[in-house]
Amino acid sequence: MNAAAWRLPPESLVLNSDEVHVWRVHLNALPSAITNLLGTLAPDERARAERFYFEKDRNHYIVARGMLRAILGRYLRVAPAEIRFAYSHYGKPALAAERHAKPLCFNLSHSHEVALYGVTLGREIGIDVEHIRPDVANEQVAERFFSSNEVARLRSLSPHMQTEAFFNCWTRKEAYIKARGEGLSYPLDQFDVSLAQGEPAALLATRPDAQEALRWSVKELKCEPRYVASLVVEGQARHFEYWRWSPQ
Repeated sequence: MNAAAWRLPPESLVLNSDEVHVWRVHLNALPSAITNLLGTLAPDERARAERFYFEKDRNHYIVARGMLRAILGRYLRVAPAEIRFAYSHYGKPALAAERHAKPLCFNLSHSHEVALYGVTLGREIGIDVEHIRPDVANEQVAERFFSSNEVARLRSLSPHMQTEAFFNCWTRKEAYIKARGEGLSYPLDQFDVSLAQGEPAALLATRPDAQEALRWSVKELKCEPRYVASLVVEGQARHFEYWRWSPQ
């Protein structure tokens, strides 16, 4: 995919059962837009916003959550403020009181100035975006969070390829555990993902159940320069749509 793949959404959105929609939002917004989005948040979201020490972080959180509500409202055809969330034991959000055979499923991630959202029907989904920071991509972090196979693969690459490969690995692992909905309780060394540039994004191995890897699809997302992003979805999604939307 390339930058041209991200299109403005149509007025009427249709999400089929074999599709995944991915949304890109820039988090820097005008004060008027931030105020409007804040007005759509639930009391617990507003309380969390107030706990941010820096105004920029607070505003980015408001935009990320407000735009999540705006996006979901487009599919559900309800006002963003009417949406209610439920949370798993590990904090993964879902729509409250969804009783459809194929409920609307979603996941979100934001880093620096970009947020990404994945939306699909009736299947688990996880998404992660990271702003590339070379100071984070070091061997000590890799040894702590990656599997031994991933660390060995990372070391085999030339130095100029290692930073992007590090973030490929990081986002694919994060998207996978988010799709599973178990957070960091799931051991990060119990599965392997691809990471080298040019290799297809993939969940290569899962332990102890080798069949678990077959349940999931992994996709690399090209959203912005200096960002790396990945999406993991249950099963085989045949069609992907990429939408870009700005806070109003």
